[in-house]
Amino acid sequence: MDDAAGEEEASMFETSHVLGALLASSPLLARAWDRCAAATAAAPGLVHGEDGGTVYVGFSGVQAALSAAGAAVAGGGADAFAPVGLAGDATRRLFAPLVAAEPDAAAAGGDQVAVQALALQCFLKLCGSPDFQMLLDQIRGKAVVFTGHSLGGAIAALAALHYLCISSSTSTWGPSPPVLCVTFGSPLLGNEALSKAILRERWGGNFCHVVSQHDVVPRLLFCPLDAVPAHVIVAMQLQQWPARPRHTNGVAVTTVTDIDTLRHLVQAHVGAVAMEQKLADPAAPPSGGPYRPFGTYVMCSPDGAVCVDNPTAAVQMLYATFASSSPTGSPESSPEAAHSCYGDLVVKMPQHLLLKRRLRVDGDDDVPAAAMVASNYDAGVSLALEASGIHAMVRAAHATEAPTARQWLRTSRRAGRRPSLNSAALATKLGRITPCRAQIEWYKALFDGEMGYYDAFKQRRSPKKFGKANMYRIKLGQFWDGVLAMLDAGQLPHDFHRRAKWVNAARFYQLLVEPLDIADYHRRNLHRTRGRYMTHGRERRYELFDRWWQEKGCVGGVSAASAMASRRRRSKNAGLTQDPCFWARVEEARELAESCRVERDAAALAMMVEELHEFESYSGELVASKEVSTDVLAPLSSYTLWLEEWNQLKLRDEVRAILLQF
Repeated sequence: MDDAAGEEEASMFETSHVLGALLASSPLLARAWDRCAAATAAAPGLVHGEDGGTVYVGFSGVQAALSAAGAAVAGGGADAFAPVGLAGDATRRLFAPLVAAEPDAAAAGGDQVAVQALALQCFLKLCGSPDFQMLLDQIRGKAVVFTGHSLGGAIAALAALHYLCISSSTSTWGPSPPVLCVTFGSPLLGNEALSKAILRERWGGNFCHVVSQHDVVPRLLFCPLDAVPAHVIVAMQLQQWPARPRHTNGVAVTTVTDIDTLRHLVQAHVGAVAMEQKLADPAAPPSGGPYRPFGTYVMCSPDGAVCVDNPTAAVQMLYATFASSSPTGSPESSPEAAHSCYGDLVVKMPQHLLLKRRLRVDGDDDVPAAAMVASNYDAGVSLALEASGIHAMVRAAHATEAPTARQWLRTSRRAGRRPSLNSAALATKLGRITPCRAQIEWYKALFDGEMGYYDAFKQRRSPKKFGKANMYRIKLGQFWDGVLAMLDAGQLPHDFHRRAKWVNAARFYQLLVEPLDIADYHRRNLHRTRGRYMTHGRERRYELFDRWWQEKGCVGGVSAASAMASRRRRSKNAGLTQDPCFWARVEEARELAESCRVERDAAALAMMVEELHEFESYSGELVASKEVSTDVLAPLSSYTLWLEEWNQLKLRDEVRAILLQF
């Protein structure tokens, strides 16, 4: 396995430092920072302007800091930065796709999507203003960059999420325009459920979080909420505001005496979260605070920048880069300086790229020089470590995180590619299992004209053909159970269940094979021992496939063309009955019809007749709209037999009297 991994790495290039260099050399960061500085100087609200055909919208965090300066500081931060769910009435409409990503998360015992209370409160206030709504109208269809520094970055991220949500809705917004959110030194915004929801929506690439090497603010919310010194974030935000002396009302600013305690607090808790992710123990209680990173993190230092888009690797790099302490007494040793250095960084990083680069292998005791240049990939990892500022740790006696950071850069590369590779391998396996599906289609065609393949399978007509069809049914079920097991284990892309190829393949399998599962369930009389098929016998995979299909119809809305197509009547019967549980409903209807013959209680009979009447209306609509396959209408099918039984029941006086009430 190690040899295979080595061969794979030898043929790859490490791209995190390349992406960092590309980003640092572009004018994007400088323009975004200029807009941040303008927004902070303007205090409450936001500023916007167009540059190079792109609209830059800068958000100020001053209002958030001012609102938190009193109550939040007194409460130690637990209230101001407590997680708030987005499923409430005020937020569900603003972030509908994120909330709908896991509709049964609470029922399954999982966490709901949540963000920090302070940022959400300020965003909701901003979102209700006419100026913000006018801005949304003005930037419609244009390339937009939302940006903010410190608390303003958290508000900018919420604004970008809202803009992405409304852009993917069914309104008149049309196709989603290019959207990017660039934050500088922003505190963590949401929990792990938010990170997963963003990945499912394929929005991870729309967020770029710029973090300097020694900035405590982006790392502070890894700490437990009761240990978060909220005054640190508030004071650092207000320190950037020119009008601070007139409006801070005595908010304390961190002093040099706080540095050691603050660094120890942050480093201890970020290290605990990083260690928890290394162990990857699902049974272990989560460490630190509830917040986790999402999107791409740009680790900056005077030597360059590194882009990390894997959330797990981002935590490791946030810890590794922070673990190297600045020399005592230097300007960078001040938390305030580290939090306000982004203006200098965006200027110095492009200049540094003009210098001649050479791998610093001389004197690196932890990593042999031969290993550093063993391949293009290793050379790229070394450049990434230098760009992030971790190379300075290698010579430090207390620094042991450089090898760990090197390993996590490699691991994140493999982890990022592995789900996509697994998905590609599954596509090959799907092609190999397709003949089993074709065999069942052939089995279905054999009995379409007589009784249908459902009844033929239930009655085991032609035992040899039944045995083969049953074997193929089991093989297909095992394949799809394996797919779901990989999805549950996180071995497939987060948006796997929204990819049209797999949604359509799962739906076709379900419509073809679930009737055979229903037939097998009733053939073995399990409906009498366990209960109804739809509540006690249905496999979990079918319930998930139903949800996939429903989400396919609602995610992103329905276009006018597809809505018109859905209203168009079929010209011939569907190849497969569009209700996968149709035969289970038929079986229940036949049992009800049989019970009606012997029922003497008028009230019970009325309830049974009402249910039969409802099924008659439902099935009649399916038949009229040709949403059923021809096997449903076969002369000896269960549905045809039920229809005859029901028509005979309607001739009885008591049944006719009940039907007249409907």
